[in-house]
Amino acid sequence: MSAGPRTRVAILISGRGSNMVSLIEAAKAPDYPAEIVLVLSNRPEAGGLAHARSVGIPAHAIDHTTFSDRATFDAALDAELRAADVELVCLAGFMRIFSAGFAEAWAGRMINIHPSLLPLFKGTHTHAQALAAGVRLHGCTVHYVVPELDAGPIVAQAAVPVRSGDDPDSLAARVIVQEHRLYPAALALVAGGRARLEGERVVIDDDRGAADAALLSL
Repeated sequence: MSAGPRTRVAILISGRGSNMVSLIEAAKAPDYPAEIVLVLSNRPEAGGLAHARSVGIPAHAIDHTTFSDRATFDAALDAELRAADVELVCLAGFMRIFSAGFAEAWAGRMINIHPSLLPLFKGTHTHAQALAAGVRLHGCTVHYVVPELDAGPIVAQAAVPVRSGDDPDSLAARVIVQEHRLYPAALALVAGGRARLEGERVVIDDDRGAADAALLSL
């Protein structure tokens, strides 16, 4: 990883922010290529805000309910990110759909973690969707954000088995463990320049990066 300046990262959350915590912990390593400089939430009651503040990261809410429309909220969010000189945005359970203008303004500079092996099972209730489909592998995906929901180029994925007797809660519990491993690895690839966009695909520069981008837990 580069020993030069670290990439300035903001994390957007809507709740407790367990993936946010995993990114913050990873970024404590001196050789990690990303620095978490800001945490924002659309919900003032989000539990993750207090955690971020407790470790010295500026964190506050932009309450989406106080804005007249999506574009106005997105403009306020954009202003906060730019004021903090943010270079890369990580969505970690941020439960808002962006306007096309915001997604395009941050194209190539915003990633998300989604609890399925995209392009399967977009949207919500992904674990129930996986069980209903009868798949044998499920998991999570880190991808670039584009205007279309859960459709951006894939950076990294982790898979878990679907076991006999699983319900959505037990499957979710297995997937979240992998989310907490995958997201820091994927952010390191992007922030460190080892993963790059070429058209609509992500290219990983080296074998180690490729291994980080594909984690399998059986």
